[in-house]
Amino acid sequence: MRLGEQPQARHFPRRNRLISGLARGLVVVEAAERSGSLITAQYALEQGREIFAVPGSPLDPRAKGANRLIRDGATLTESAEDVLAVLGPILGGDFREPEAASPKSPPDAAALEAEADRVRRAVEEALGPAPVQVDEVIRLTGATTSAVLTVLLELELAGRCRRHAGNMVSWA
Repeated sequence: MRLGEQPQARHFPRRNRLISGLARGLVVVEAAERSGSLITAQYALEQGREIFAVPGSPLDPRAKGANRLIRDGATLTESAEDVLAVLGPILGGDFREPEAASPKSPPDAAALEAEADRVRRAVEEALGPAPVQVDEVIRLTGATTSAVLTVLLELELAGRCRRHAGNMVSWA
């Protein structure tokens, strides 16, 4: 298949073979008896990937494929922890949630406003009639990128700053 070509059902197995090759495991949530999910699972098995399957009602035709995978040895999967329990030792990672940082007291409004004023003054000093790179303004102010971009937007909306090609700014 070529770039820009419309999707066609005959291309899906080849695409899914590539996808299963990039993954360490495959989770099948729903699969009819003759579904593309089972084709992908077969590719994954051939590539030595882990197969996980979410069980479904034996009366639901959309669950027959996943249930058969479980019967044939896929890992029965009810939650993400089931996947992590198998892949964790293989990948050598500890996939637990990070510990919550101790809550910091929020900065007071006066301190935030003082910092905002400092950044505004520094941006205004960095600007001139000749266009200057935004990256240079950030470097000159020593402020965070987001703070400088916020100030530049405020100045631009107020009609005091002008944007130029090449990510440059100057006084309006």
